Amino acid sequence: MLFLLNEELSFPPVDYADENGLLAVGGDLDPQRLILAYQSGIFPWHDEPPMWYSPDPRMVLDLENYRPSKSLLRRIKKGEFEVKYDSAFGGVIRCCAALRDDTWISEDFIESYTKLHEMGLAHSIETYQDGQLVGGLYGLSIGQAFFGESMFHTVTDASKVAFHYLVRQSQKWAFDLLDCQINNDHLLSLGGKDIPRDDYMDLLKEALSKPKKNESWKKYSPQDIYL
Repeated sequence: MLFLLNEELSFPPVDYADENGLLAVGGDLDPQRLILAYQSGIFPWHDEPPMWYSPDPRMVLDLENYRPSKSLLRRIKKGEFEVKYDSAFGGVIRCCAALRDDTWISEDFIESYTKLHEMGLAHSIETYQDGQLVGGLYGLSIGQAFFGESMFHTVTDASKVAFHYLVRQSQKWAFDLLDCQINNDHLLSLGGKDIPRDDYMDLLKEALSKPKKNESWKKYSPQDIYL
């Protein structure tokens, strides 16, 4: 059953999503609606009109069993990349949009997520090489959960480096959930796995019961992260 959203700030139960995970169409990308969506196990995909998904199964990263490849660790230890947090949120989200022919990251999407960034909820991790932004990712942090949205790279492994630091920071903060949304080969290579939506909702409930970190991540140093 597909639901048509109006101005009311609400979503139907995720059990009503179709076999592709599509639950509802319409509404808007207001920051409060986006927050409610993520708290409800739902995320937006596409913008005209907004389409709201809650797939079953759901891809997550197993934070307890994450094992980076030896080749990635060697590249990080060589020191050719500089990693920062929340230093170029706008640059990261626009690079994610520009490098995809079928992007759903519209100007309205960018505007809404920028507001979430200003609220201390949306964050980016950037990878620099010789002072140039060459990779990164962005997503939302609510409670003890991080909801990954998109990543990009213009230099090999640059997005993997950003993802590695996201995982290590999530482990340091004892996050319960790192949501990867939908299965793809790149996320599988980084340690993503599919779990039943019911299990995902249990993890989400636990993560949202924990204290929130509504603040900029700029003050946190990637150099404090063990590799």
